[in-house]
Amino acid sequence: MGLVSIGEFARMSRLSPKALRLYDELGLLVPARVDPDTGYRWYAATQLDQARMVAALRRIRVPLARIRDILAMDAASAAEEIRTYWAGTEAEHAARRELVGHLVDRLHGEKSAMYEVTVRDLPARSLLSVVRRVHQDELVPMGRELFIHRLRRGGVPRIEGVAGAPFMIYHGEVSGDSDGPVEWCWPVPDDQADAIAARFPDLTLRTEPAHQEACVHPETPAQWVGGTQAELAIEALAAWASQRQRQPSGGIRLRLIPNPESRGTGPDSELALALR
Repeated sequence: MGLVSIGEFARMSRLSPKALRLYDELGLLVPARVDPDTGYRWYAATQLDQARMVAALRRIRVPLARIRDILAMDAASAAEEIRTYWAGTEAEHAARRELVGHLVDRLHGEKSAMYEVTVRDLPARSLLSVVRRVHQDELVPMGRELFIHRLRRGGVPRIEGVAGAPFMIYHGEVSGDSDGPVEWCWPVPDDQADAIAARFPDLTLRTEPAHQEACVHPETPAQWVGGTQAELAIEALAAWASQRQRQPSGGIRLRLIPNPESRGTGPDSELALALR
Protein backbone atom coordinates (compact mmCIF):
# COMPACT_ATOMS: atom_id res chain seq x y z
CA MET A 1 0.00 0.00 0.00
CA GLY A 2 3.04 2.28 0.24
CA LEU A 3 2.27 3.44 3.78
CA VAL A 4 4.67 5.57 5.81
CA SER A 5 4.88 6.12 9.54
CA ILE A 6 3.47 9.21 11.22
CA GLY A 7 7.02 10.45 11.83
CA GLU A 8 8.00 10.12 8.17
CA PHE A 9 4.71 11.62 7.01
CA ALA A 10 5.25 14.55 9.39
CA ARG A 11 8.65 15.16 7.78
CA MET A 12 7.24 14.93 4.25
CA SER A 13 4.23 17.15 4.95
CA ARG A 14 6.03 19.60 7.28
CA LEU A 15 3.33 18.98 9.89
CA SER A 16 4.23 17.90 13.41
CA PRO A 17 3.04 14.51 14.71
CA LYS A 18 1.04 16.44 17.31
CA ALA A 19 -0.76 18.37 14.55
CA LEU A 20 -1.39 15.16 12.59
CA ARG A 21 -2.97 13.54 15.64
CA LEU A 22 -5.19 16.61 16.14
CA TYR A 23 -6.25 16.64 12.48
CA ASP A 24 -7.10 12.96 12.74
CA GLU A 25 -9.29 13.59 15.80
CA LEU A 26 -11.08 16.40 13.96
CA GLY A 27 -11.56 14.35 10.80
CA LEU A 28 -9.45 16.69 8.66
CA LEU A 29 -6.72 14.21 7.78
CA VAL A 30 -7.53 10.63 8.74
CA PRO A 31 -4.65 8.08 8.54
CA ALA A 32 -4.84 5.39 5.90
CA ARG A 33 -4.35 2.80 8.63
CA VAL A 34 -4.29 2.72 12.43
CA ASP A 35 -2.71 -0.26 14.15
CA PRO A 36 -5.51 -1.83 16.24
CA ASP A 37 -3.10 -2.95 18.95
CA THR A 38 -0.79 0.05 19.35
CA GLY A 39 -2.93 2.87 17.88
CA TYR A 40 0.03 3.86 15.70
CA ARG A 41 -0.92 5.87 12.63
CA TRP A 42 0.21 5.16 9.08
CA TYR A 43 -0.33 7.44 6.09
CA ALA A 44 -0.43 6.94 2.32
CA ALA A 45 1.77 9.04 0.06
CA THR A 46 -1.39 10.05 -1.82
CA GLN A 47 -2.46 11.99 1.27
CA LEU A 48 0.39 14.46 0.95
CA ASP A 49 -1.54 16.92 -1.20
CA GLN A 50 -4.34 17.12 1.36
CA ALA A 51 -1.84 17.45 4.20
CA ARG A 52 -0.04 20.30 2.46
CA MET A 53 -3.37 21.99 1.76
CA VAL A 54 -4.26 21.82 5.47
CA ALA A 55 -0.82 23.15 6.39
CA ALA A 56 -1.11 26.05 3.93
CA LEU A 57 -4.57 26.98 5.17
CA ARG A 58 -3.37 26.94 8.76
CA ARG A 59 -0.47 29.22 7.82
CA ILE A 60 -2.98 31.84 6.69
CA ARG A 61 -4.90 31.15 9.93
CA VAL A 62 -8.04 29.59 8.49
CA PRO A 63 -10.01 28.15 11.44
CA LEU A 64 -10.05 24.36 11.65
CA ALA A 65 -13.84 24.17 11.28
CA ARG A 66 -13.64 26.20 8.07
CA ILE A 67 -10.83 24.00 6.74
CA ARG A 68 -13.09 20.99 7.20
CA ASP A 69 -15.72 22.67 5.02
CA ILE A 70 -13.14 23.64 2.37
CA LEU A 71 -11.79 20.09 2.10
CA ALA A 72 -15.31 18.80 1.46
CA MET A 73 -15.83 21.19 -1.50
CA ASP A 74 -15.00 20.77 -5.16
CA ALA A 75 -11.96 22.69 -6.38
CA ALA A 76 -13.86 25.70 -7.74
CA SER A 77 -15.96 26.11 -4.58
CA ALA A 78 -12.92 25.67 -2.36
CA ALA A 79 -11.03 28.34 -4.29
CA GLU A 80 -13.95 30.77 -3.91
CA GLU A 81 -14.20 30.02 -0.19
CA ILE A 82 -10.48 30.70 0.30
CA ARG A 83 -10.80 33.94 -1.68
CA THR A 84 -13.76 35.00 0.47
CA TYR A 85 -11.88 34.17 3.66
CA TRP A 86 -8.85 36.21 2.62
CA ALA A 87 -10.97 39.20 1.59
CA GLY A 88 -12.45 39.16 5.08
CA THR A 89 -8.98 38.88 6.60
CA GLU A 90 -7.76 41.92 4.67
CA ALA A 91 -10.84 43.91 5.69
CA GLU A 92 -10.22 42.95 9.31
CA HIS A 93 -6.57 44.02 9.03
CA ALA A 94 -7.61 47.39 7.58
CA ALA A 95 -10.12 47.83 10.40
CA ARG A 96 -7.45 47.08 13.00
CA ARG A 97 -5.21 49.71 11.42
CA GLU A 98 -8.07 52.20 11.66
CA LEU A 99 -8.73 51.27 15.29
CA VAL A 100 -5.03 51.71 16.14
CA GLY A 101 -5.10 55.17 14.57
CA HIS A 102 -8.19 56.07 16.56
CA LEU A 103 -6.63 54.89 19.82
CA VAL A 104 -3.42 56.81 19.15
CA ASP A 105 -5.41 59.95 18.32
CA ARG A 106 -7.42 59.59 21.51
CA LEU A 107 -4.29 59.24 23.64
CA HIS A 108 -2.97 62.43 22.03
CA GLY A 109 -6.22 64.20 22.91
CA GLU A 110 -7.39 64.33 19.31
CA LYS A 111 -10.81 63.32 18.03
CA SER A 112 -11.22 61.19 14.92
CA ALA A 113 -14.52 60.41 13.23
CA MET A 114 -15.04 56.69 12.56
CA TYR A 115 -18.71 56.31 11.64
CA GLU A 116 -21.59 58.67 11.10
CA VAL A 117 -24.15 58.22 13.86
CA THR A 118 -27.86 58.72 13.20
CA VAL A 119 -30.74 58.82 15.71
CA ARG A 120 -34.02 56.96 15.30
CA ASP A 121 -37.26 57.05 17.29
CA LEU A 122 -38.77 53.62 18.00
CA PRO A 123 -42.30 53.04 19.32
CA ALA A 124 -43.29 50.86 22.27
CA ARG A 125 -43.36 47.22 21.15
CA SER A 126 -44.15 43.71 22.36
CA LEU A 127 -41.11 41.43 22.04
CA LEU A 128 -40.61 37.70 22.13
CA SER A 129 -37.13 37.09 23.48
CA VAL A 130 -34.71 34.43 24.67
CA VAL A 131 -31.38 34.80 26.48
CA ARG A 132 -28.50 32.38 25.99
CA ARG A 133 -24.78 32.30 26.74
CA VAL A 134 -22.85 31.79 23.49
CA HIS A 135 -19.32 32.19 22.18
CA GLN A 136 -18.66 34.03 18.93
CA ASP A 137 -18.64 30.96 16.67
CA GLU A 138 -21.98 29.81 18.14
CA LEU A 139 -23.75 33.15 17.79
CA VAL A 140 -25.05 33.02 14.22
CA PRO A 141 -26.04 29.32 13.98
CA MET A 142 -27.76 29.36 17.37
CA GLY A 143 -29.67 32.53 16.57
CA ARG A 144 -30.85 31.11 13.27
CA GLU A 145 -31.99 27.73 14.54
CA LEU A 146 -33.08 28.55 18.08
CA PHE A 147 -34.99 31.70 17.24
CA ILE A 148 -35.21 33.25 13.79
CA HIS A 149 -35.87 30.19 11.60
CA ARG A 150 -38.09 28.69 14.27
CA LEU A 151 -40.38 31.71 14.42
CA ARG A 152 -40.51 31.98 10.65
CA ARG A 153 -41.46 28.31 10.35
CA GLY A 154 -44.02 28.89 13.09
CA GLY A 155 -45.77 31.55 11.01
CA VAL A 156 -45.16 34.40 13.44
CA PRO A 157 -46.23 37.62 11.66
CA ARG A 158 -43.76 40.40 11.08
CA ILE A 159 -44.23 44.07 11.89
CA GLU A 160 -43.31 46.15 8.86
CA GLY A 161 -40.32 48.46 8.80
CA VAL A 162 -37.32 48.85 11.06
CA ALA A 163 -39.50 48.66 14.17
CA GLY A 164 -40.36 45.06 13.25
CA ALA A 165 -36.84 43.90 12.49
CA PRO A 166 -35.42 41.20 14.79
CA PHE A 167 -32.37 42.18 16.81
CA MET A 168 -29.84 40.92 19.34
CA ILE A 169 -28.78 42.67 22.55
CA TYR A 170 -25.27 41.95 23.79
CA HIS A 171 -25.53 41.88 27.58
CA GLY A 172 -21.88 40.87 27.83
CA GLU A 173 -18.73 40.38 25.79
CA VAL A 174 -19.03 37.73 23.05
CA SER A 175 -15.78 36.33 21.66
CA GLY A 176 -13.88 33.08 21.42
CA ASP A 177 -13.18 33.37 25.16
CA SER A 178 -16.30 35.07 26.51
CA ASP A 179 -19.89 33.81 26.24
CA GLY A 180 -22.17 36.81 26.49
CA PRO A 181 -25.00 36.49 27.41
CA VAL A 182 -26.97 37.50 24.30
CA GLU A 183 -30.70 38.21 24.02
CA TRP A 184 -32.51 37.56 20.72
CA CYS A 185 -35.61 39.74 20.29
CA TRP A 186 -38.46 39.47 17.78
CA PRO A 187 -41.13 42.25 17.73
CA VAL A 188 -44.70 40.94 17.46
CA PRO A 189 -48.06 42.73 16.96
CA ASP A 190 -49.48 43.87 20.29
CA ASP A 191 -52.95 42.48 19.58
CA GLN A 192 -51.52 38.99 18.87
CA ALA A 193 -48.69 38.96 21.39
CA ASP A 194 -50.34 36.80 24.07
CA ALA A 195 -51.56 34.21 21.58
CA ILE A 196 -48.17 33.99 19.88
CA ALA A 197 -46.32 33.72 23.20
CA ALA A 198 -48.60 30.82 24.24
CA ARG A 199 -47.27 28.83 21.25
CA PHE A 200 -43.65 29.33 22.40
CA PRO A 201 -43.68 28.79 26.19
CA ASP A 202 -39.88 28.72 26.39
CA LEU A 203 -39.69 32.31 25.08
CA THR A 204 -40.30 35.44 27.14
CA LEU A 205 -42.90 38.03 26.17
CA ARG A 206 -42.03 41.53 27.31
CA THR A 207 -42.87 45.11 26.42
CA GLU A 208 -40.16 47.57 25.44
CA PRO A 209 -41.10 51.23 25.95
CA ALA A 210 -40.74 53.87 23.26
CA HIS A 211 -37.20 55.22 23.06
CA GLN A 212 -34.52 56.69 20.82
CA GLU A 213 -31.57 54.75 19.43
CA ALA A 214 -28.22 55.93 18.09
CA CYS A 215 -27.30 53.82 15.03
CA VAL A 216 -24.33 53.16 12.74
CA HIS A 217 -24.26 51.19 9.49
CA PRO A 218 -21.46 48.98 8.13
CA GLU A 219 -20.02 48.86 4.63
CA THR A 220 -20.81 45.13 4.59
CA PRO A 221 -23.18 43.36 7.03
CA ALA A 222 -20.70 40.58 7.89
CA GLN A 223 -18.41 43.12 9.53
CA TRP A 224 -20.75 43.36 12.50
CA VAL A 225 -20.45 39.71 13.53
CA GLY A 226 -17.44 40.14 15.77
CA GLY A 227 -14.19 41.65 14.54
CA THR A 228 -12.61 45.05 14.62
CA GLN A 229 -15.25 46.82 12.51
CA ALA A 230 -17.73 46.14 15.27
CA GLU A 231 -15.28 47.54 17.83
CA LEU A 232 -14.90 50.72 15.77
CA ALA A 233 -18.66 51.11 15.54
CA ILE A 234 -19.11 50.58 19.27
CA GLU A 235 -16.40 53.18 19.93
CA ALA A 236 -18.24 55.60 17.64
CA LEU A 237 -21.54 55.06 19.47
CA ALA A 238 -19.93 55.47 22.88
CA ALA A 239 -18.12 58.66 21.83
CA TRP A 240 -21.29 60.11 20.31
CA ALA A 241 -23.32 59.41 23.46
CA SER A 242 -20.60 60.84 25.73
CA GLN A 243 -20.20 64.04 23.71
CA ARG A 244 -23.97 64.68 23.86
CA GLN A 245 -24.37 63.52 27.45
CA ARG A 246 -26.87 60.85 26.42
CA GLN A 247 -27.12 57.86 28.75
CA PRO A 248 -27.18 54.37 27.16
CA SER A 249 -29.96 52.00 28.13
CA GLY A 250 -28.68 48.42 28.04
CA GLY A 251 -26.15 46.77 25.77
CA ILE A 252 -25.19 47.17 22.13
CA ARG A 253 -27.82 45.96 19.65
CA LEU A 254 -27.41 44.28 16.28
CA ARG A 255 -30.54 44.75 14.18
CA LEU A 256 -31.22 42.63 11.07
CA ILE A 257 -33.33 44.61 8.61
CA PRO A 258 -35.02 42.62 5.79
CA ASN A 259 -33.91 43.79 2.35
CA PRO A 260 -35.74 42.32 -0.68
CA GLU A 261 -33.00 43.74 -2.92
CA SER A 262 -30.21 41.81 -1.19
CA ARG A 263 -30.29 38.97 -3.78
CA GLY A 264 -29.57 36.29 -1.24
CA THR A 265 -26.77 38.06 0.60
CA GLY A 266 -28.89 38.37 3.73
CA PRO A 267 -30.50 41.27 5.59
CA ASP A 268 -29.06 44.72 6.03
CA SER A 269 -27.78 45.37 9.52
CA GLU A 270 -26.97 48.16 11.92
CA LEU A 271 -25.44 48.47 15.34
CA ALA A 272 -27.48 50.54 17.74
CA LEU A 273 -27.44 51.86 21.27
CA ALA A 274 -30.74 52.46 23.07
CA LEU A 275 -30.84 55.84 24.83
CA ARG A 276 -32.57 56.90 28.01
